[in-house]
Amino acid sequence: MKIVSASRELLAALVVVACGTITGCGTSAGVVPVSGVITLDGKPLANARVSFQPQAIKGTNTAGAGSYGTTDANGAYSLRVVDTDQAGAVVGKHRVEINLVTDSDDRDRRARPPAKTLPAKYNRETELRFDLTSGGTNKANFDLTGK
Repeated sequence: MKIVSASRELLAALVVVACGTITGCGTSAGVVPVSGVITLDGKPLANARVSFQPQAIKGTNTAGAGSYGTTDANGAYSLRVVDTDQAGAVVGKHRVEINLVTDSDDRDRRARPPAKTLPAKYNRETELRFDLTSGGTNKANFDLTGK
């Protein structure tokens, strides 16, 4: 009976280690700091929402949680993991979407100029990709054009 109990404990420990090593299982393993600057036609793009969505590893359905950030007046942003609000993003290849944050206040809509939009190639039909290495980066920069 003691051998069976010890085997179960060993198996449980191996599952925890394997889970943490392969998928992260909700832990901070594999999350690194990510920041950068976004410009539009050479000028800083303020109030843009940046989303990094990790791509699944071939042969698995595991990709990890996505990350997000919002640019400041200088176009600078830092990412945070969606599920945990931890700073950074998971290591690996990412699909990147950039959208402008819109004002949700509908009052005086006629008095405001039309909202600026970005081409679909930067958001819903994004062509943007970023390969994040284990060292993290402060150079996840994107130079967009309005065309």
